[in-house]
Amino acid sequence: MQDDATLLSEDDLALINALQLRPRGSWSELGHALGVDPVTVARRWQRLTRRGAAWVSPSPGPRLLDQITIAYVEIGCTADAAAAVSRSLCEHPHMVTVERCAGTYNLLATVAARDLAAMSHYTLDVLPAVPHVAAVRARIVTHMFTEGSRWRIDALAPDQRAELHIPSPQPTVPVRAVSIDDADRALVAQLALDGRASHQSLATAVGSSASTVKRRLDRLVRLGLLQFRCDFARPLGGWPVAVTLWLDAPPDRLAEIGDAIIRLPQTRNCAAISGGHNLLIQANLHSLADIPRLEAGLAAAHPALRIAERTVTLRHDKLFGHLLDPRGRSRRVVRADIWSEPAATV
Repeated sequence: MQDDATLLSEDDLALINALQLRPRGSWSELGHALGVDPVTVARRWQRLTRRGAAWVSPSPGPRLLDQITIAYVEIGCTADAAAAVSRSLCEHPHMVTVERCAGTYNLLATVAARDLAAMSHYTLDVLPAVPHVAAVRARIVTHMFTEGSRWRIDALAPDQRAELHIPSPQPTVPVRAVSIDDADRALVAQLALDGRASHQSLATAVGSSASTVKRRLDRLVRLGLLQFRCDFARPLGGWPVAVTLWLDAPPDRLAEIGDAIIRLPQTRNCAAISGGHNLLIQANLHSLADIPRLEAGLAAAHPALRIAERTVTLRHDKLFGHLLDPRGRSRRVVRADIWSEPAATV
């Protein structure tokens, strides 16, 4: 198959931005905001997904993020084994994202597990047993200020964004009083293949009815257990650079600084973490020259903040369950199963 390296067009980016705001919005709703007819919008999206240039997937909602355990894990191996180790780890259902990096470690992974005990087993027992893995350093997330589903590319006019914006639901029940059951997990597993799948197609896949599927999805979203995100091939869309910054913030100002950083348009992920440094930022940038500019802006805005380490991503091999090619296009999905017991083999 010929390698299509064509950059995403302005119309493509506008549609992706619209789907970032309304990942499961109807073609009529999306078309009205974009000023085109629903058939044209659907055809553009079909072209993007067929190419692997954009996709919609499910993501843990803010209440679920408070219940599970997430870690940023640095993995060391010999340079000639990095590709093989990455391929192996990409098949692990607890590996959310896998990046090959220019930094102290060869690989940086975002890992999710049902609780701290499962995360401990995975990082202490499972990962060190993977062939060619020489070192594992896990930094547990103690608070997630923001995550990738909230990052926006800002390709729409303000009135278009306002038309598509829906306020996040505010759960009215205690966090620990709600959870995802086996039927919900089966539904989420199907959504991993296509986050815009219809209620009827999902119902057929899980052996339920469309009304039951809709009711379950509405409940999960309303309770903050599930949300949806639109991702795309960032190198083809003008964001070829991803950087991870490890920072030291005064403990009494950590929350204040974290809340300020999430308002930066470059910020994809921002989390308070355990270990030698207490704050992590992952940013999407247009060029390598934007890295020192980002750092200078952080230093000017927060003089007490110290940038301790920086890691530049050379290639995303896996992004939120999607296995990517060198140009960032989705080629296959490895469905997450963060509730299972981490195993030594997959």
